[in-house]
Amino acid sequence: MRLGKIALLHLETVPGAIERNRYVIVEAIKHAAATGAEWIVTPELAVCGLQFPHVVGSDWIQPQPDPWMQQVCKLVKTLKRTVFLACPEREGGRFYNSVFVIGPTGEILGKHRKINVVSDSLSWSSPGDMATPIECDGIKVGLLICSDVYTSNITRALKFEGAQILVSPASWGPGIHGPNGEWEQRTHETGLPLIVCNRTGAEKSLDFWNAPSLVVQDGKRLLAHTSKRSAVLTFNWDFDRMVLRSSRYFIDYMRN
Repeated sequence: MRLGKIALLHLETVPGAIERNRYVIVEAIKHAAATGAEWIVTPELAVCGLQFPHVVGSDWIQPQPDPWMQQVCKLVKTLKRTVFLACPEREGGRFYNSVFVIGPTGEILGKHRKINVVSDSLSWSSPGDMATPIECDGIKVGLLICSDVYTSNITRALKFEGAQILVSPASWGPGIHGPNGEWEQRTHETGLPLIVCNRTGAEKSLDFWNAPSLVVQDGKRLLAHTSKRSAVLTFNWDFDRMVLRSSRYFIDYMRN
């Protein structure tokens, strides 16, 4: 039985405040590593927020790893952790809403591009076309970004390809188009645990103050957290049996 810690960076992301958000992410990664977390997960588009185009446009988005991500890779190598970093990327004339997996050696082990991008907030993003698990510390991780869990086809494909756990950076709060059992249903269908790193804060027309970061298994929410402040959430995980070993999150609040 190999026990370890996982950290969810439940952050208040400010749309378009790129440098501010990058600073918060780095400080949160350092804090999570200091708690002993082996895996550290950021929320969807942690560096820019969902509605960033209205504030800063898209010219700042670069092919990845850009200079900032390269610095994060060096930090991750120093800390010897695995980080799931959600960040947009450019490829040619297209942009993608992506999550990158940076391993303990500082190398990018793989990435996932969000597939379900039908949303006014994501009109800038082209859809990804692949759902393939990425091996992290000998474990096959299926990556989903927020509404990728909305339909069952992506999680079913990840399960078929051998995924042992699902990890989902998200920016999904309650409301008219809010989550309605999708997280629970995907775990029930696949039998795979799902870890959701959501966020807090608000944007022009979106509210994340009550958006939960979750651990979901067998159709049930085992851990859930919402807050009005940025927080680093850690919990114990059995990496051999893929089961939760904590009865609650350990919560460290951060300065926003």
